[in-house]
Amino acid sequence: MAAGQPPPHTPAPKSSGVKASTVITLTGIGVVSLLLIGYCAAQDDYEEVGADCVDVNSLQPDGSYTVVDEDYCDDDHVHYYGSRGAYSWYYGGVRSGARITHGSTVRPSDVQITTRKGTVIQRGGFGGRSGWGSGS
Repeated sequence: MAAGQPPPHTPAPKSSGVKASTVITLTGIGVVSLLLIGYCAAQDDYEEVGADCVDVNSLQPDGSYTVVDEDYCDDDHVHYYGSRGAYSWYYGGVRSGARITHGSTVRPSDVQITTRKGTVIQRGGFGGRSGWGSGS
């Protein structure tokens, strides 16, 4: 260097560490997000259960109930129709003619419940509703 001259200006080293760590962080967040979305999508593989509307006052000694038209039931609780009786959903039973047995009036959770007419009264999996029938 010549005397009296300022030292030549050398550029400061570029800091690529900040950019690299940002890229790594964003990539990591993206990978975790994709894994989480994939896991949630796989949870839609839920069990399906059938439901029949029954007259809960028709319980026989063999544990069977009389099946009635599903218009008598709703998806939340037992309905009483004056002297005609009470009606509720019966879940997962085995139907034989106008009778059904081997199920429950307790609503299962985390399953998709579908009536014989094909009406979905509860969707299963993530965000599905759950509740109780009349009890059994």
